[in-house]
Amino acid sequence: MQAIILAAGMGRRLRELTKDVAKCMVKVNGVPLIERMLRQLDALSLSRIVIVTGYQGEKLEQFVQSLSIRTELVLIRNTEYARTNNIYSLSLTQEYLLQEDTLLLESDSIFEEAVLKKILSHPYPCLALVARPESWMDGAVVSLDEDGNISNFINTRNFRYENMGDYYKTANIYKFSQRFLEQEYVPFLEAYAGAWGHTRYYESALKVIAFQERPVIKALELTDERWYEINDIQDLDIAESIFATGEEKLNRYMRRFGGYWRYPRMLDFCYLVNPFFPNERFMDEMKANFDTLVRQYPSGMGVNSLLAGKYFGLRAENICVGNGTAELIKSLMENLEGRIGMIYPTFEEYPHRKKEEDILPFPGMGEDFAYNVDSLMRFYEEKEIAAVILINPDNPSGHFIPREDILRMADWAQKKGCRLIVDESFVDFAETEVSNSLLEQELIDSHPSLIVLKSISKSFGVPGLRLGVLATADRELVAFMKKDVAIWNINSFAEYYMQIIEKYKADYEDAMVRFMDVRRRYMRKLKKISQLKVYPSQANYVLCRIESGCTATRLADILLNRHNILIKDLSTKTGFEGGNYIRLAVKTDEENDAMVAALQEVLG
Repeated sequence: MQAIILAAGMGRRLRELTKDVAKCMVKVNGVPLIERMLRQLDALSLSRIVIVTGYQGEKLEQFVQSLSIRTELVLIRNTEYARTNNIYSLSLTQEYLLQEDTLLLESDSIFEEAVLKKILSHPYPCLALVARPESWMDGAVVSLDEDGNISNFINTRNFRYENMGDYYKTANIYKFSQRFLEQEYVPFLEAYAGAWGHTRYYESALKVIAFQERPVIKALELTDERWYEINDIQDLDIAESIFATGEEKLNRYMRRFGGYWRYPRMLDFCYLVNPFFPNERFMDEMKANFDTLVRQYPSGMGVNSLLAGKYFGLRAENICVGNGTAELIKSLMENLEGRIGMIYPTFEEYPHRKKEEDILPFPGMGEDFAYNVDSLMRFYEEKEIAAVILINPDNPSGHFIPREDILRMADWAQKKGCRLIVDESFVDFAETEVSNSLLEQELIDSHPSLIVLKSISKSFGVPGLRLGVLATADRELVAFMKKDVAIWNINSFAEYYMQIIEKYKADYEDAMVRFMDVRRRYMRKLKKISQLKVYPSQANYVLCRIESGCTATRLADILLNRHNILIKDLSTKTGFEGGNYIRLAVKTDEENDAMVAALQEVLG
């Protein structure tokens, strides 16, 4: 068995990174792609490794010769790299293709050792490694017959997104038998290049072979094995996070603040979304209007205030719509003068928008992270403050205060001459017999010191739409904030969501009933893990303290690296004083069971 690596390309999409070096010389976490690949192949006892160079070929050849690779290296220069494609590079290796079984690889791929072991250990002589495609992936896509044979290579012109479920993306790693190469592929490759020239891809010849009546190449699907194809700067960034190790991998994931759809096999227990809403009917309606919404401007703040007010039963002059609550928090906090009372630990967007000297923390939090409005009012009664911020249920503890108590505190704030800011982004998850939302016109009118914020992302399960609202009787504040944010601060999809959401109120309520049932089962299972202290929660997350020798950071590291599960490590969060605390999202039963199983394995 030999390996052939195609490495002649220029890598233009990597811009300045390939200005002076070949594409495969780009480093992933400090190691050039070609070095990583060569060391993996060197461990396989191959007869030789053939590398076709081209762009910056001399530099590349000097580098690979300096690596002390034990396997024989054969270097072939494609001097026509600027005018040809990889079908020509492969044709330059014809002498070697005819001699023995071959692994064919492209040099811009990165993969773990398990990938090569998988294809080499499979007995079938001609294989292509494939994986389920994602919409951002480039390169060859194939379809399979019922026996797993490649039946077609799908080009860009014939690709149909509605058929994504039937496609597979090639990982650009093939295993070919000498017999296939000698009797079928090499002769056809030569004839194809003669007829169509050298500007095609080698998959073009494979495509014609795939149409034969007798199947030749089988697909071998990658499932949990890590691999990535690097074509541009974003690919490089994702590859560096996938192939990072230890705490560095965890740090890279956390610095992304989302966008985890690019890691389709990862379970995200860090970011908080309702797993049961929106339902399929709602999504179908959104999809049905996609073409119109993507081509049309959204309305301005006036119309969107009417839409939000309609759903929550509020007048438009009392409500402001934001690009998520994050936009509203920024506007509110940066324009709120005076000291602010805060309860730590808290949602960090609030303290991040103020100077440390402008924050007066509440010191009465006990070991159970529980508190009541009476203790808050006693502490702040004699303090000079402009506002007190109350997140209910609390983030990240899940501690909950009933509405009647919050209204008592709102009356207290009115008498004291300060504001009470209540973030009720998670209040719909609270399991009570009556509604605990403060978003009611009569209630807002009767408590002029009250400011209520609500994230639509959390309970309604649409974080990608970036929607949040702020409501208060203070019309001057609302008017100011509407001018402070951008005129088109939400997009047409978010606006359409507000237009249709009222039709789905009953579905939403059903989803919440289902959620509460799932949360109860989840918490029962978590409490059976003796090394975890599980705190009561009325939110869509659970606060836990690790009581074994494992630290929170170490646990988060292990869960990500071994189980591909992302959790929130709270050890550096203000209010936990370096304690071993973690926050776990509540998801579906199946996902929750995977979380519990992983915790049991790691913690015993």
